[in-house]
Amino acid sequence: MTENSGTSGTNPSRRQVLLAGTAALGAAALTTAGLGSTAASALPGAGGRIRSPFTLGVASGEPLPHGVVLWTRLAVDPLADNGLGGMPDRVVPVQWQVAEDEGFRKIVASGTAQARPESAHSVHVELFDLNPATEYYYRFRAGNELSPVGRTRTAPRFGAQLDEFSFAFASCQNYPVGHFSAYSHMAREDLDLVAFLGDYIYEGGAKGGIGRPHAPARETFDLADYRTRHAQYKTDPDLQAAHAAFPWVVVFDDHEVENNWAADRSQPDDEPDQDPAVFRKRRTEAFQAYYENMPLRETQHAWGANMRLYRRLTFGNLVDFHLLDTRQYRDFQDQDKRLDAERTILGAEQRNWLLRNLGGQTARWNVLAQQVFFSQRDFTAGDEDSFSDDAWDNYVAERNLVRDRMAGASNPVVITGDVHANYVCDVKADFDDPASATVATELVGTSITSNGNGVEQNPGDAVQLAENPHIKFINRHRGYVRNTITPSSWTADFRVLDYVEKPGSPIRDRARFVIDDGRPGAKLV
Repeated sequence: MTENSGTSGTNPSRRQVLLAGTAALGAAALTTAGLGSTAASALPGAGGRIRSPFTLGVASGEPLPHGVVLWTRLAVDPLADNGLGGMPDRVVPVQWQVAEDEGFRKIVASGTAQARPESAHSVHVELFDLNPATEYYYRFRAGNELSPVGRTRTAPRFGAQLDEFSFAFASCQNYPVGHFSAYSHMAREDLDLVAFLGDYIYEGGAKGGIGRPHAPARETFDLADYRTRHAQYKTDPDLQAAHAAFPWVVVFDDHEVENNWAADRSQPDDEPDQDPAVFRKRRTEAFQAYYENMPLRETQHAWGANMRLYRRLTFGNLVDFHLLDTRQYRDFQDQDKRLDAERTILGAEQRNWLLRNLGGQTARWNVLAQQVFFSQRDFTAGDEDSFSDDAWDNYVAERNLVRDRMAGASNPVVITGDVHANYVCDVKADFDDPASATVATELVGTSITSNGNGVEQNPGDAVQLAENPHIKFINRHRGYVRNTITPSSWTADFRVLDYVEKPGSPIRDRARFVIDDGRPGAKLV
């Protein structure tokens, strides 16, 4: 991000420090001033071997003008069946440092956190005394072991004049079906932020797969399972590199718990008569593991089966991110009731919060960062129609209410995950009338790996484009969306891979769309 007060942006060469293979950085070669030894000088791994406890890497998130969250989780044996990463059943002190330079010669903050067994030895350090719009480097130490170095960046001052803000968004990373090569490319980008829109893990067991090491053999149901599944994903070096390179903001969708869950009910096609208390227990344990493994603030801590994940982050006067939760408060999916006026996907409290935000003072660009398809999407040719029951099409009245409020906001853009394909949509004042006004834009991200390599197009894509003229683009390759925002425009580059079933795919720009300030709707350029 660049403020137009004269402060220059970060030198791009310094953004090449942390790339794929972050977990293998030579931490021992770094200076250790200020990181004294601790009582945890020997942390045994499997078979009694001494191993680094930083096998899951480091991460940062939730940037504010004066602080960020720093995260790590200690695990000498990350795939241990009990979910505790091979760690001893005791508190382990973890020292941390923040510096202005990657050599840690200019240390600006340091301290000690306690990694507790009841939190799977995860650490969340919340910082509040940093400088706005500033790049920092951070690291941890447990015993005699140093973590890899992470890089993060604070948000600009509230109301600061920004010339540019760059971020990427991604979703849907199914470990057994593909390699996370997209993240090796993302880590080389010049970004201020990464937004992850859901399906960070998949709860199901492996069904065939591509021979990824330690592919899941069974479905996750309890806390130990969820902890181990998160650890398995975090061992991926490309994912570690992207976490270490930029601050992240995250929201969950369904697979962090169970496919297509809704509020306190299990997925509709599986055990429809299940006691909701059984699913609430599963949700409680999935939420705990999610918090333990994400760079979230204490305000997002899971309390039983509840987790306050919707929130707003502001970047100067340029961008507001309204991060939504479309799972925890929704009514159960029901095609017969999709038009009922009282149905909700947000819940009353979150809906009112969002409407107040959009109706008040906002930045130049307003992002709704959320999980499931927002625009109308009819899958059937001709006079008949059919819609997804897991998307906003199953909650039409509330979708229309949010759409109408967005029409009065400055430059609303919806960013979406879930469907394993890129779409670009004009959000219409009336989706059934192509001539009605365009009030916002929806950009849909493809998956990191889910559904495998991808295809040029599906047979149903032509029908979707014909039946939904507000849909301007569909891509079914894997990758992420890179976004560059200025006061005058938003540029979205749809970055795609040739394959994910083996590592090392090159990346290319599949398409570029531009949204002009004050003119909703994206143009292919």
